[in-house]
Parts: sequence; C-alpha cells; structure tokens
Amino acid sequence: MNRIEWILPKTPPSRPAKADGRRLRSVRTRQLVIEAYLELLRENPRIPTAAQVAERAGYSVRSVFERFPDLHALRIAATDYAFGQANDQTLTTGSDGNRKSRLKAHVERRARICTEWLPLWRALNANKGDSEELEMRVRFIREATVRRIELFYQPELSTMAETERRQTVLAIDSLIDFESWARMREFFGLSFEEACNAWIRAIDRLLPPTPADS
Repeated sequence: MNRIEWILPKTPPSRPAKADGRRLRSVRTRQLVIEAYLELLRENPRIPTAAQVAERAGYSVRSVFERFPDLHALRIAATDYAFGQANDQTLTTGSDGNRKSRLKAHVERRARICTEWLPLWRALNANKGDSEELEMRVRFIREATVRRIELFYQPELSTMAETERRQTVLAIDSLIDFESWARMREFFGLSFEEACNAWIRAIDRLLPPTPADS
C-alpha cells in the first residue's frame, strides 16, 4: 500500500458509493433488457425490435442501446444468459444411478430445457448465418448436449466399439433435438409426460444392455 492510500480516511467518500450504485443499477437494467428480449421471443418467434424490448423492460430505447451497441449484441448476450440458465438446469446429479433413474433424469431435464428455450433456439438457427458468434454458440450448445449424453449413458456406451458408440450417441442427440420435442408437443399434442416417455423408450432401445456391475 502506498503513502497516499495510508492517509485516506477509512470511511469511503460518497462519490465511489454513488458510482457503485449507478453500476449496480446499470447491471440490473441490462439484466431486465435481456429478460424482456427472451420473454418476447417466447411469445413470438420473430426477432423483437428495440422499441418492443424497451417497452417490455420498462425503459427507453436509449437505455437499451446504452447497454448494448446494437440488437446483435443483445442477441449474443441473451444467448449466453440462456445457455447459463440451461446449464444450471442440467447439473450432472442423477448421472450415477441405475439405468431407469438415469434415463428419467436425463430426459426430464432435457425436456424442460426444450420447453423453455425452444423459441430462442429457433431464433438462433434462423439467424446464425449472419454471425460467426452465433454459429459458434450453436455449435457449443450441440457439443454440450453430446457430452451430457456420453456422461449419463457411460456404462452402456463403454461396452460398444468406438464407431458404434459414436453412431449411438449421435442418434440419441438427433432424437432429443429441440424440434423433435416441438413435433411431439405442438403437432402431435402429446403431454409433457407422454413426450418424455416416448424419448425414454426410444433411448432405452438404442442403448445396449447395462453391464452387470453398473
């Protein structure tokens, strides 16, 4: 600590405190803008305008652009926020149970993610060609889904040859895609439980027998 720091008063001056308050309010505003963007996407698959986001968040358009230089930056931030939320929803708890419990835990968590984040996923894919950043995030999300499949079904997959194992993982990945969930729920009218059971039965058939020691 230098001499100047030693002689400063122990009570912080009011200006830094006010600055901290402004920073916290700015962070809160930024979060509310992101949440407003995601809410609008859930209601309508079309990308919302800055005016719509501002109105939903309860701020001015100027406030939106003070936090994000453009709508693309907002879209990136919303995607990162959503991925963080989805990742929290799919913690690995349950990946070490028996076959039945692992199937149930994996499928139900994946189903909740598909239910909540389908609108954003559709918006991402519709616009990923416009941005290398969006393409990277789509690829990262897909890779995370594959890694989770490998984790939950490691006992069964470990008994397979490499090529067959890879094919099985990719088949499961295709099976539990966002649009697969949407078809069951939106087009065929299955309930949440019915759709989950359909996935569980299909994955169960794709996997080889569970080793006796698992």
